[in-house]
Amino acid sequence: MRRFSATELEQYLQQAEPRPLLLDVREPWEFETCRIESSQLLPMRQIPTSLDKLDPTRETVVICHHGVRSFAVARFLEQAGFGNVINLEGGVAAWARDVDSSMKTY
Repeated sequence: MRRFSATELEQYLQQAEPRPLLLDVREPWEFETCRIESSQLLPMRQIPTSLDKLDPTRETVVICHHGVRSFAVARFLEQAGFGNVINLEGGVAAWARDVDSSMKTY
């Protein structure tokens, strides 16, 4: 698993082709509060039963609030055979702090 800071991810997304899946594993209320543009919500608790909805060959960036849940999900995905997983260290809190200061925080 690779680990990107918020600023590293921002720079990476500017040139990544094809664009990776931005997989947000927080709860729906958290996602409604704030999210990284074009991210898709799939709460952590639903990951084990939703693996068939994800492409194990697609580059996947896992996102949560501070990076703890996303790290656990990224490890789980790797163990399930996903070969190109990135964890956003610091989560959306770091994104709001370092990339998009207009993002609502909680």
